[in-house]
Amino acid sequence: MLDVRRLALLRELSLRGTITAVAAALHQTPSSVSQQLAHLEKEAGVPLLLKAGRRLQLTPAASLLVEHTTGILEQLERADADLAASLSSASGILRVAIFQSVALALLPRALDVLERDHPGLTAIVTQREPETALHETYARDFDLVIAEEYPGHAAPRLAGLDRRPLTTDALRLAIPPGGRFPATTIADVADAPWVMEPHGAASRHWAEQACRRAGFEPKVRFETADLQAHVQLIRTGHAVALLPDLIWQGTAPTVDLVPLDGDPRRTIFTATRMTIAERPSVVAFRHALEAAASELDRDTGG
Repeated sequence: MLDVRRLALLRELSLRGTITAVAAALHQTPSSVSQQLAHLEKEAGVPLLLKAGRRLQLTPAASLLVEHTTGILEQLERADADLAASLSSASGILRVAIFQSVALALLPRALDVLERDHPGLTAIVTQREPETALHETYARDFDLVIAEEYPGHAAPRLAGLDRRPLTTDALRLAIPPGGRFPATTIADVADAPWVMEPHGAASRHWAEQACRRAGFEPKVRFETADLQAHVQLIRTGHAVALLPDLIWQGTAPTVDLVPLDGDPRRTIFTATRMTIAERPSVVAFRHALEAAASELDRDTGG
């Protein structure tokens, strides 16, 4: 009989692409992963891996095994979730991926709710870029991800992930106070220095497209994923940017904010694997986030 743990390694290889990446994700050595895959190939009695340059390519037989393995792991995960649902309260450890503005604005409030209502539940929270975290949640690195979607820039739709809207916030032009870069539209700051997130971030793509629609290519002088650094650069008169309202966490903005035509809004959502969507820990964390978002809306009059 085929070993399920070795089958799971084969599936990991199909998701991550290299033995090194699989070993790093599972905290094993590359040689250990290679040995276990070699054992699996002997058990299967057919070739499973072919060398393609420095990478390994799955054979059709391996792809068939991966498909069956996915079903087996999903069924085991459903069984675990059903068992957890039979308990009276949420408990254990929940691995959560989150991005910065939600971590600042919603996470502390959500943790307060969890400590009050589910003291047996421990959330292990890691900051990740949303699009990367969606793939990592699908690959079982995380149990739940809080992600974002910008207008006209759809986040990845991965089969097997359950998505649920959490909140939305306005996107506005942020300029220094005091009139250094006076503006009523994006086009007014065509010659100003910009701060944006690195290439690959959904916010960067959306911001660049917004500038191009206004008729110019932004002069990106500063590049950082830290939105608090964005705020400091703008506040001190060194840059302009397009920022989401959630960054202000219910406090008064320290920069001047200019509404954008069409009132574009960012959508924030949670995603988890469908097989664990009803696990009490996942349900509890989602409810805590929803309560935090509602509380923030009340505080800000949203």
